[in-house]
Amino acid sequence: MLGGKSTLLQQTVSRVLEAFDPANIWIVTNEEHVFEVRKQVGAIDTDLKGQVLAEPLGRNTLPAIMLGLDKVVDADPTALAAVFPSDHLVSDDEAWVRDLVKASFLAVDNRFVTFGVKPRKPETGYGYIALGDKLDTGVHTVDGFVEKPEYSMAEKFVQENSHYWNSGMFLFSAKHFLTQVAKCEPVLWDWWMERDTAPLVQGYREIPNISVDYGVVEKIDNIAVIRANFDWDDLGSWEAMYRLGDKDEDGNVIQGDVLAMDCKKSLLISEGGKLAVVGVSDMIMIQTRDATLTCTMERVQAVRDVVDTLKAEGSQLVESHPTVYRPWGNYIVLEEGSHYKIKRIQVNPGARLSSQMHHHRSEHWVVVDGTAEVEVNNEPRVLVENQSVDIPKASQHRLANPGKVPLNIIEIQSGPYLEEDDIVRFDDVYGRVKK
Repeated sequence: MLGGKSTLLQQTVSRVLEAFDPANIWIVTNEEHVFEVRKQVGAIDTDLKGQVLAEPLGRNTLPAIMLGLDKVVDADPTALAAVFPSDHLVSDDEAWVRDLVKASFLAVDNRFVTFGVKPRKPETGYGYIALGDKLDTGVHTVDGFVEKPEYSMAEKFVQENSHYWNSGMFLFSAKHFLTQVAKCEPVLWDWWMERDTAPLVQGYREIPNISVDYGVVEKIDNIAVIRANFDWDDLGSWEAMYRLGDKDEDGNVIQGDVLAMDCKKSLLISEGGKLAVVGVSDMIMIQTRDATLTCTMERVQAVRDVVDTLKAEGSQLVESHPTVYRPWGNYIVLEEGSHYKIKRIQVNPGARLSSQMHHHRSEHWVVVDGTAEVEVNNEPRVLVENQSVDIPKASQHRLANPGKVPLNIIEIQSGPYLEEDDIVRFDDVYGRVKK
């Protein structure tokens, strides 16, 4: 959590609720995160639990926006729509609302409105907007976009005050935007036009992976940029975590099990075991259960290149987090190999998993702490700390936590196929049984 006691998603939702009715807010996320997102937004406003849309897989910002627009235009074909990423930190909510109101007057004239932030320093990890002719106080046309410039160019932008950071927030007429999609991205438009006969998510795997900037914004005219009157930070980088984090007397931001000796001005984070660091300065060192990152603060933007390389290699590191959240709790894979996988499973108080079976694996559960209600082939039993149960392959089984504290178990899977899609659900309180 940065910039407050709530998550960035919750901060974004709270801010948007100052300008929009809950019924007009739609949150788009990956289906792997949908239950955690519903939990977080439901803590802000319970009505928002039903406003979360699930993507079957990530297809970048343009398809995600169109998935949300499906709900927007269904309610009002003439609506104005706004897009807000959830990993941004915005200060001065009142100024943010005032800029939204200003943008709405431009959008009714079919202008696509974006918000530019005055650069505080040369930044090579952000996109830039070239300011054009002045339309009004604090409002300009857009002369073009520059994506992640070299440092010398970013330095020139700052000196000349000619380019602003692209905040990634937009406001536009939904009808006009979709007209531009039809012109610029005909494949996406054809997919959109089939939504009356089949849900959009059914064709999601076949559509292009494309950002709204590249797919539409950089190809259209009649764009306006508002010079933002609010402070803004994109927190999707390690540099931002360092800049906004609490620093010790040596200028280090340290989180987790870290032993730092003679270190200065560094970001040191461990989420998986002891991280011992000696004699470094201006470094970023991140250790998780499944990977370790080491780079200089100066080269932090190169992390994007690392991610692109891992994607090209088909690495699972960029596809999933070690901790996987489910509506009933979460699990983490502790170790896996040929024909076996070991998980730590945590079940929330009062929660229960689906009644299910697996074709290719057997399981062995050991209760670490808490109380477990277990059913195996309709035979119920109660397990407490240090008790265990075997789940034979192809047996119908269920796990629940009847207690008031979290239930933690160790699950040992064995078999020739151990992926998450080897599951048949018979009953599920979270509506995940396929008809």
